[in-house]
Amino acid sequence: MGETCLVFAGTLNREAPYFQGARGKGITVFSFDEETLAVEALAAHETIENPTFMSIDARRQVVYANSEIFGWNEGLVTALAFDPQTATFAHINMQPSLGSITAHNLISRDGTKLFVVNYGLGEGGPDQSLVVYGIRNDGGLTPPVASVRQTGTGPNTIRQERSHAHSVIEIADNLLVVADLGCDSLTSYRIESGGELTLQAVSKTRAGAGPRHMAMNPKGRLLFVLNELDSTLASFAIDQSAGTLVQLDSKLTVTTDALEGNHCADVQISDDGQFLYASNRGHDSIAVFKVDQQSGKLDHIQSVPCGGSTPRNLALSPSGKHLFCANQNSDLISIFSRNPVYGTLVATEKSIPVGTPMCVRPVAAKSKLATASDESGGAKVGHGNGAIISP
Repeated sequence: MGETCLVFAGTLNREAPYFQGARGKGITVFSFDEETLAVEALAAHETIENPTFMSIDARRQVVYANSEIFGWNEGLVTALAFDPQTATFAHINMQPSLGSITAHNLISRDGTKLFVVNYGLGEGGPDQSLVVYGIRNDGGLTPPVASVRQTGTGPNTIRQERSHAHSVIEIADNLLVVADLGCDSLTSYRIESGGELTLQAVSKTRAGAGPRHMAMNPKGRLLFVLNELDSTLASFAIDQSAGTLVQLDSKLTVTTDALEGNHCADVQISDDGQFLYASNRGHDSIAVFKVDQQSGKLDHIQSVPCGGSTPRNLALSPSGKHLFCANQNSDLISIFSRNPVYGTLVATEKSIPVGTPMCVRPVAAKSKLATASDESGGAKVGHGNGAIISP
């Protein structure tokens, strides 16, 4: 056996009109052996609705899951403890998201806060775009300590009729950027000592681009923005003192004849900052780019079929040897091997079967997993001291 990681999959288990079915069981956890590619289901937490995005605090062994519920003016954010020794979840607490269609969350660099972004549909309710929570010593969430509402529109009257905050990234200590698909904006906020948010700058993308997800190179000099509506990946120079962004380059993620009907979803960056991976829904592919670390120029080096339909979310394994792709409408997470030198992907023909996967999060395990079935038929995990370490 080789390096083993835990793979957390957030799945859709409650219908929403803009998704094609809900066949999931909440959160499912698998073990994955990076040498043999063996996959084993370990645990499931079914009493959580539509965990469409998750972040994992590996030190505390806590999962923070958004619940995206169509028709609700507010979603939920739930803190769950996961014990890898017994492969069991324990509910810690939950908080309202202060906005509808809760889309993304992020643990702060210092581990003391959770940032949550709400996409927002219609009007009514708190309608907050970005919300800040404190993280308690037990991993639970405090009530919201700060929030802000973004406003604006874009030229696409169907998709940009209002602000649609889609993701958040911390580009420096206590400095956030929110990607807003509805406003074609990248908005920077300073987090003050008490958690309050202070507007720093608003940087615009191309009109109609629809910024969705972001990634940053390890040195904090470059920000990469995947635009959902015009199928582009753009690089920006970061001014960490002012919070401003200057676009350096932009490349299509598909060929021009494939633009119609394509909608980009997620972008991931290799640990060395050399390669980017962008998913295309509609074209059902993963585009690979090499980054010039000095100029921020992007070079498209490969496109591969995603192994299913509607590649919503991507994640690199802790070692960087594999890439996981959550294919929402194929009920599977495809697994690719990755060349660390050239950045290229090769389909392994292995996959993780799971209903309507929306989010995939692999986390390194300290030691090899040994599993055994308990009397009720569930899986138990023998796992050293039970600690999980960050990828």
